Amino acid sequence: MSYHEPVKSDASGSCCHSEAVKPVSACCGNSHGSPGISSGKAVVTGKPEGAGSGYICPMCPSVWSPAADSCPMCGMALEPEMITRDTPPNPEYLDMRRRFWVGAALTLPVFILSMGEMVPGLTDLVAGPSNAWIQAVLATPAVLWVGFPFFERGWTSLRTGHFNMFTLIAIGTGAAYFYSLAALLLPDLFPAGFRGPDGHVGLYFESAAVIICLVALGQVMELGARERTSDALKALLSLAPETARRLTDSGDDEEIGLDDIHEGDHIRIRPGERIPVDGRLLEGTGTVDESMLTGEPLPVEKNAGDSLVSGTLNGRSTLVMEVVTVGQDTVLSRIVAMVAEAQRSRAPVQKVADAVSGYFVPAVVLSSIAAFVAWALLGPEPALAYGVVAGISVLIIACPCALGLATPMSIMVGAGRGASAGILIRDAEAIEGFERVDTLVVDKTGTLTEGRPDMSDIVTVGDAGEDRVLRLAAAIERGSEHPLAAAVIRAAKERGVPVEHAAGVEVEAGLGLRGRVDGALVAAGSGLFMESLNVDISMLAEASERFSDAGATVLYVARDGEAIGLLAVRDRIKDGAAEAVAGLMRDGIHVVMASGDNPKAAAAIGAELGILDVRGGLMPSDKADLIRDLKAKGRIVAMAGDGINDAPALALADIGIAMGNGTDIAKQSAAVTLVKGDMRGLVKARRLSCATMRNIRQNLFFAFIYNALGVPVAAGLLYPLLGLTLSPMVAAAAMSLSSVSVICNALRLRSAKL
Repeated sequence: MSYHEPVKSDASGSCCHSEAVKPVSACCGNSHGSPGISSGKAVVTGKPEGAGSGYICPMCPSVWSPAADSCPMCGMALEPEMITRDTPPNPEYLDMRRRFWVGAALTLPVFILSMGEMVPGLTDLVAGPSNAWIQAVLATPAVLWVGFPFFERGWTSLRTGHFNMFTLIAIGTGAAYFYSLAALLLPDLFPAGFRGPDGHVGLYFESAAVIICLVALGQVMELGARERTSDALKALLSLAPETARRLTDSGDDEEIGLDDIHEGDHIRIRPGERIPVDGRLLEGTGTVDESMLTGEPLPVEKNAGDSLVSGTLNGRSTLVMEVVTVGQDTVLSRIVAMVAEAQRSRAPVQKVADAVSGYFVPAVVLSSIAAFVAWALLGPEPALAYGVVAGISVLIIACPCALGLATPMSIMVGAGRGASAGILIRDAEAIEGFERVDTLVVDKTGTLTEGRPDMSDIVTVGDAGEDRVLRLAAAIERGSEHPLAAAVIRAAKERGVPVEHAAGVEVEAGLGLRGRVDGALVAAGSGLFMESLNVDISMLAEASERFSDAGATVLYVARDGEAIGLLAVRDRIKDGAAEAVAGLMRDGIHVVMASGDNPKAAAAIGAELGILDVRGGLMPSDKADLIRDLKAKGRIVAMAGDGINDAPALALADIGIAMGNGTDIAKQSAAVTLVKGDMRGLVKARRLSCATMRNIRQNLFFAFIYNALGVPVAAGLLYPLLGLTLSPMVAAAAMSLSSVSVICNALRLRSAKL
């Protein structure tokens, strides 16, 4: 959750107008010995040219340090700029989670002790002189220890002049707590204006503790989301093996770690192993599963000179590759870096409340000071006491409990409503942005289509029946693990065609298979395979071209050297995809298909769905560049995808949408997940966004209207006219009323129609 603007920097990367990159302390008047600065290491604005991987502030992307430290602008702990397999869990997340649970355990009894007198049956239980002391003992660690990071950040914001939500939290809870502590320890110093009907000075320990606990919960949720993203990136990095087999000068293999691999080395990849680094194929031919890169289910044929990418899965052949790229320059590492960078570039989730806070905080503080000065100079005796009452009342009634609840409550209820409809929403930014989206970039395979090839058509030659062609093809393909083979076997079973055994099956990598069925020599494979066997397939050329233009893969079948038919295998469009695309277009959203599949296949699916803007043959970086280009043109872009190859684009888009059947890295890079993978969920998600944003705006109105009306009354504006002052107890009641209004309004979202 970000609560301030990043450090302003010029073209050189410095926040001061100088030629060199300067430490933040030199630029902005911050001292590394002040609160929020843990170690005093060199923290700069703008990463120096040539510097290695360091640490940056998740809230202030321009703040960079070569070592772990704290941000001098907001006090947040700096996070590693680059995730590695060995990156430990975020210590700030672990610390904040511990603080929240301790705070919750302490706050609950404080709340019961404070509010118990209003609940029938608890009056006798909470009555007695020890009540206030127990509240103080429990609330002290709940406010001071649990809330210490917030007070630290609040102080930093005051010192630097970057006012934010933490400023309000620190001032409001600090005023409520220390006022209550003074009232408990030194009650005789308080005049009658501080006392209620029972003669006691009001205590507000529960207000301070509850606010701190709620803020801690929000921090835990946000830090937890970033931690899950980090875990997903580590899982992505684990796709590359930890060791590789390097060929020595003598031709033997030696097992080495990835850090010991250098450009120009020759690496042997055995069948079923993952490729460790980027390179090009020197020896061997075979297929490589590049679905983690392109999202396409069919393995890619590789011949000498073709490129190999780290993390992709070798098929059944032994390959020898020459290393071209290692370390952080590999495609896999760049995908991780792009995802991490895009995650850090997200806008603040509560920027509406934050923008107002920049003006609201100084206004509240000035109002409190003005109220004290006015009463001290012009008020009746005891003038100073009345001034303290007015100042404290202003701070308490302006305490941002409702402001802190305004967005989270709507998001919480809206997210619950979305979950019941199969829409998982990660944060407020997703809901806020979805309402304004005007462009949707959508992946093809696994998003618009099933992501699993199925047999769609059979064409026969002469008197060969469809079942006969399918039976022979299924017998040959039975021993193959290729997705095309699985589609043929599945089609045979669905049609009730027996899947027989073939004898002497031989595999030609990337081409096809041949063997004997019922004594006849049967072959199934590509057109090149048929040509190599001198099988005439000219009579199937027209059908083959028609299916290829429609985005299908063609599998020829021959018996004893003569073509008997072909099978067309294609990825089917998901149920509801066409309906969803049409609905989004009716709402004025420009839909773009971005696919790693070949342009012809992508265009065929796009035409079937009515999508006019189709981009095929895109790599992960190409999809990310497409998102950047659209955003540069002023578009508000949503991206829907399901694969590792979509992760950078999902993270870079204004709104990332992952399919529930997609990869973990896709889900963690996205702000919205459609549990059932149904594109119609996008239409529901947009309606939910509109309803929730209306609710948030209403909540912000409720949150501020009480402060806008209450602050002047608390300051004593009505005293000259009506002789009325607002005691801190009434101020606290007004503050609570604004919170109740916000909660009740947010609960209306449970009945929102999607």
